[in-house]
Amino acid sequence: MENLDLKQMSTMVDIIAEEKGLPKDTVIDVIEQAIAAAWRKDNGDREMNVRAVLNTKTGDADVFVAREVIEDGLAYNPSTEIPQSEAGKDAKLGDIVEEKFKVKEFGRVAAQTAKQVVIQRLREAENNAVLTAFEDKLGTVVTGMVSRVEPKLVRIDLGRANGIMPRSEQIDGEYYTVGSRIKVYIKNIERNDRGAQLILSRGCAEFVEYLFRQEVPELENGTVEIKGIAREAGRRTKIAVTSTVPGVDPVGTFVGGRGIRVQAVMNEIGDREKIDIVTWSDNPSEYIREALSPAEINKVEIDGKKAKVSVSEDQQSIAIGKQGQNVRLASKLTGYDIDIELVKSTPKKKKQNVEDSLLSALEETEEE
Repeated sequence: MENLDLKQMSTMVDIIAEEKGLPKDTVIDVIEQAIAAAWRKDNGDREMNVRAVLNTKTGDADVFVAREVIEDGLAYNPSTEIPQSEAGKDAKLGDIVEEKFKVKEFGRVAAQTAKQVVIQRLREAENNAVLTAFEDKLGTVVTGMVSRVEPKLVRIDLGRANGIMPRSEQIDGEYYTVGSRIKVYIKNIERNDRGAQLILSRGCAEFVEYLFRQEVPELENGTVEIKGIAREAGRRTKIAVTSTVPGVDPVGTFVGGRGIRVQAVMNEIGDREKIDIVTWSDNPSEYIREALSPAEINKVEIDGKKAKVSVSEDQQSIAIGKQGQNVRLASKLTGYDIDIELVKSTPKKKKQNVEDSLLSALEETEEE
């Protein structure tokens, strides 16, 4: 067998499995995929459904080509179909029958194909095994190193695995440099035909929540709770908090003495992103008032999941926020569709003080 020693590969299954940290069955499956690909290269075409079976004790291998049984006399594709008369007396229409071939030797090109398949499949299996181990770390923050910056994503080296941070998961305006160490939130593991991919984030609301959990120990013992977070990464975050213990100020707990706790979070996400910490309320009207802070609200009218909010002229721009950001985040935080309505204030009659009244009376006396 030219350039491909199956007996040698059979004896190395245990060694490869231990070195790569993979199950023995996975390594055997990879080698069998390589044998099938090489045999197809020499004896068939890409359409063929070929599987291989390796005997690890002898180093021998067989391949099986699967075909669907079709009616005699019809035009057929010999790579994937076989007439009923050729399939055997027990074969029925629609059955899948397999023809066995003994693997003897491969040509140079086929042997090279097999080697490439082994290398590629082992790398994919190793990567999948590592990512599976990361499933326990979903929803946590780890430190990684920026290995590559691309237009649509940033690649992060986490040591035993690599992940990607898509543009949608990045902090707006944040600049990433190769070699720099950053904290990232392990958001998801996406699996497809090409393998598994670790999805990392710095722009999600969960990243901010995790950072606060590191700074606010009262979250762990249940003294305070986070009821909701709305975030536009790199611009603004609104976080609604509450206390389960009477007398405990939830907002003050999150801010910390001299703002030390909220500042620690801002140091990580950047000073460009403002953080509004508001008090949660089970009263929708009160909650919406809080969520729209720092704006002062005159009146809130609730109709289903819609809220009409009345504000004075000097508070309108504050309630809406820059490019509608404040009202947009408040809507996201509360779950209500908020409509800001301007209430024009009627000019008040100027009150006369005592001096003005006396002066008017004197003027009237002089005129008389």
